[in-house]
Amino acid sequence: MLIGEVARRSGVSARMLRHYESLGLVRPSGRTGSGYREYADEDIRRIFHVESLRSLGLSLRDIGRALDDPGFAPAALVGDLIRRTRERIAAETELLTRLARIDAVEPAGWEEVLQVVALLQALGSKSPDARQRAALSSADEAVPAEALVEALLGEADPNVAGALRWALARSGADAAAPLVRGLDSPVAAVRDRAAQCLAALPGDEATGHLRTALAHPDPAVRGRAAVALGARGEAGAVPVLVDMVVAGRNDTDAADALGVLASDAASADAIAARLADLLADATTEPPARGRLTQALAGIPGDTATRALTGLQQDGDRAVALTATYLLGLRGEGRPGTPE
Repeated sequence: MLIGEVARRSGVSARMLRHYESLGLVRPSGRTGSGYREYADEDIRRIFHVESLRSLGLSLRDIGRALDDPGFAPAALVGDLIRRTRERIAAETELLTRLARIDAVEPAGWEEVLQVVALLQALGSKSPDARQRAALSSADEAVPAEALVEALLGEADPNVAGALRWALARSGADAAAPLVRGLDSPVAAVRDRAAQCLAALPGDEATGHLRTALAHPDPAVRGRAAVALGARGEAGAVPVLVDMVVAGRNDTDAADALGVLASDAASADAIAARLADLLADATTEPPARGRLTQALAGIPGDTATRALTGLQQDGDRAVALTATYLLGLRGEGRPGTPE
C-alpha cells in the first residue's frame, strides 16, 4: 500500500508518516519498482500502535522504546503520565477559575483586569500582611466574592481572616452560596470559618442558610448558626442554644442569645420553662445545672423568678448560692438563704 493510501486510511498525514520514518518509528517494508514507499499490513498495524500510544500522551521517543524494547515496563511510565496529567489539569483548572473570576467583574478595560489580577495574587501571597492589605482593599475593588471566600476558608491567620470576613460582609449576598459549600468541608477548621463568616453576613439569604445550619452534624457549625440567629430574633435557635448551655460549648454567648430571644413575656416564659425542666431532670450533670442556673439570669419574667426561687433550696450548694445571688440582682432576694 502506497503512502497516500495509508495516509487516507489511517488518518495520519503523509508528512507525519515521513517523520515517523525519519525517527525509525515506522519504516515501510518495501519500495515499488519506481522507488515509492510501500507499506505492508504489519507496518500499518504499527502505525495504529503509534497513534494509540500518542493518544495517551507518550512522547515519540517513549513510544519507540515501548514498541521496540522487550524489557520496557509500562507501569512507571503510565504512573508518570498520570502525575503529569493531574498537574496539567490542576494548572488549567486554576487558570480557568482565575479567568472566570475576572470575567465575573465585567472589567471595562485592561487596567481593571490588571487590578483584579494583582488583588487575586496578593490574596495568595505568603505574607500575612500582604494578604490582609489585599482583603481590606478588596472592599473598594471589583473582586468576586467567591475569591474572597476561597481565601477565607484557607486562611489560618486570625487577623487576615477577620479582614476577609469584613470584606465579605460588605460584598453582600454573593458570598452566601460559596460559604455554604464550605460548611461541607471535611476539615473542621474550614467549616468553622465558613460558619463564622456566614453568621456575619446580613440579609435574608444568609439567615435562611443559618436556619438550615441549625441541623448541621457539626456542633460548632450549629452553635455559630444558633448564636447568630438568636441575635436576629429567630426563635427556632432556642433548642440549639439550650443544648450549648448544657454542653458548656460557647455557653456564655448562647445564654446571651437566649436573653435576646426572651424579648416578650411569652418567649421569656417558654425559655425559662425549658431551662427549669432541664434543671429538674435527674440526668442533668452538676456542671450543666450550674450553667443552666446562670442562663436564667438573662431571662425576665415570673417563670424565671419562680425557678430561681425554688433553686435557693437546691441540694447542690453552688446552684443554691447562684440562684440566691441572681434573685438579689432582681431585687427579689429572700432572708434565710443558704450560708
